[in-house]
Amino acid sequence: MYWLFTERKFSTIQACTGIENIDEAITLLEQNNWDLVAAINGVIPQENGILQSEYGVETLHGPAYGPTSHSAAASSAPSSSSAFRHVVPSRQIVERQPRMLDFRVEYRDRNVDVVLEDSSTVGDIKRILENELQIPASKMLLKGWKTGDVDDSAVLKSLHLPKNNSLYVLTPDLPPPSSSHSGALQESLNQNFMLIVTHREVQREYNLNFSGSSTIQEVKRNVYDLTSIPVRHQLWEGWPSSATDDSMTLAVSGLTFPCHRLTVGRRSSPVQTREQSEEQCTDVHMVSDSDGDDFEDATEFGVDDGEMFGVASSALRKSPMMPENAENEGDALLQFTAEFSSRYGDCHPVYFIGSLEAAFQEAFYGKARDRKLLAIYLHHDESVLTNVFCSQMLCAESIVSYLSQNFITWAWDMTKEANRARFLTMCTRHFGSVVAQTIRTQKTDQFPLFLIIMGKRSSNEVLNVIQGNTTVDELMMRLMAAMEIFSAQQQEDIKDEPFAHWCSEKYLLFLVIFSSSVLSSFTSQQNWSQRAVGNNTAQLPETNQDEREARENVKREQDEAYRISLEADRAKREAQEREMAEQFRLEQIRKEQEEEREAIRLSLEQSLPPEPKEESTESVSKLRIRTPSGEFFERRFLASSKLQVVFDFVASKGYPWEEYKLLGTFPRRDVTQLDPNKSLLEVKLYPQETLFLEAKE
Repeated sequence: MYWLFTERKFSTIQACTGIENIDEAITLLEQNNWDLVAAINGVIPQENGILQSEYGVETLHGPAYGPTSHSAAASSAPSSSSAFRHVVPSRQIVERQPRMLDFRVEYRDRNVDVVLEDSSTVGDIKRILENELQIPASKMLLKGWKTGDVDDSAVLKSLHLPKNNSLYVLTPDLPPPSSSHSGALQESLNQNFMLIVTHREVQREYNLNFSGSSTIQEVKRNVYDLTSIPVRHQLWEGWPSSATDDSMTLAVSGLTFPCHRLTVGRRSSPVQTREQSEEQCTDVHMVSDSDGDDFEDATEFGVDDGEMFGVASSALRKSPMMPENAENEGDALLQFTAEFSSRYGDCHPVYFIGSLEAAFQEAFYGKARDRKLLAIYLHHDESVLTNVFCSQMLCAESIVSYLSQNFITWAWDMTKEANRARFLTMCTRHFGSVVAQTIRTQKTDQFPLFLIIMGKRSSNEVLNVIQGNTTVDELMMRLMAAMEIFSAQQQEDIKDEPFAHWCSEKYLLFLVIFSSSVLSSFTSQQNWSQRAVGNNTAQLPETNQDEREARENVKREQDEAYRISLEADRAKREAQEREMAEQFRLEQIRKEQEEEREAIRLSLEQSLPPEPKEESTESVSKLRIRTPSGEFFERRFLASSKLQVVFDFVASKGYPWEEYKLLGTFPRRDVTQLDPNKSLLEVKLYPQETLFLEAKE
């Protein structure tokens, strides 16, 4: 009964006061000595008096309400059956806690969450939305009120709103957003930016690929993984002036597309006293118990792991992906999966737990319809590309989904020399020496590697070797290309599967008959030998000798055919491996040449003098250059500039003078044959001229 009575009090006080928090209701009742009416009067004071309490003054114990409360209560006897009477309140009024209201406001393709006290007005909501949506409050029509349209001065408490509310904003006086602008923004978000980041202290460059939807903060965190410079200690050069907020995406930050150069170094910090250091360490320990996003490698406090503990921060952050000299490959893969999840999250490919041979069995040796490609991920902790590849490419939802549907994924850690040697041995045994040598010659900074393997009848074919310096789109395209080759082979295997099954049955039947004939021949020969001994005869029957010679001839022919088949398969596999190695070598040369050309182009582009303005006081020459594709680009040069500046400008657009020649119109002449040290005025490219680019033969 007491429990039911208490529950009724809770439900009554919640219904009368709107207090939803049960702890707040209990606190209010305890402050009023569990007097329900007094608690309600304290929260909702009446204009004509207070509610009559059901308790007399005798039930009050202790001086909780001051000495005046007893005399006031004693002098006030009930004189009417009415629930209200004009008296001085006999108990201390409990100040009501403000009631918070949640609003979810929708405007076009955006949702804004607003939390306000019920004492606020509708105009307060509009002022908050004005800051969030960048729309004048006078242009807003706030709709969705259950009571119809309301005025900006209306108090939220007077509208009797529930805790959670949904509203929407109309702006009939404002034009709709430009579709071309939104389309251009969406296109920028889908583009990939190459950031060439130079580490100032060690004079080393990193080529990093990021999507336009990545934020500046993500770039800085990835650079922290490469350089071990905490975000707070990073001193940057090269960010556009519009990039004022780390939460800004690269698409709207003003970066140069497709390549942008940045420089990062470690910010120098003043010498701190021992007391300041201890205070900072104390602050770091306090924050370490909070949300992990706020404690971003302690950069908010000016210290990193290496400074706090006197050891390298990478050693503190990372434990080995795989034990060295692991006896059981399955146990090693279990540790690899657990460590990978702790570093990069739970969204990652499902790694096959077991030996490489078991992965082959799972991928290649089932029914043709159920077979899959085998993807081998080779990890290396000392590569600068590993963290970026794992976090941005390998853990992308599209890549994870595609791998889980079409591949069996097996992984190995190449960081330790013993594990590296063990994998190379397995690679030689299953794929041949050419593939093993290709992996052996890979440098540390070229890891991680992604090998795509296809089982093809009696051999395993390496379709592709993907290096870590790739993008999500390029990785997906190469996976899909391998899947197309596999699908074509799988369809052939499905068609040939009934015939292969029939051949295997016939071969088994042949083995049974052949074994039976050999056994019967051996038995008859044994019986004949016994008879020959009994008859003191040592002559071998001519018929048995012919049968034995025939069987030996058949066996020799089978062995020879099998040997020829093995040699043909081995020669074919070696030819494929040589072809793949040659393709890989040519692809590497092509990539290196492209990277070298791009570096030269960027260097020339940055070395160009600034373009003079049209209103310049100096003599200006305006050149219009037509490309082989029919496009034009224009630029102004000082007439005193050397002809070499024009050559550099053309080369920065992707047309080096070693491959293209620059032709004048009237008279027709090859400008590239002129002295590059002469000025434009001297070679008569002033005040304006139209030139043509033509490929050299």
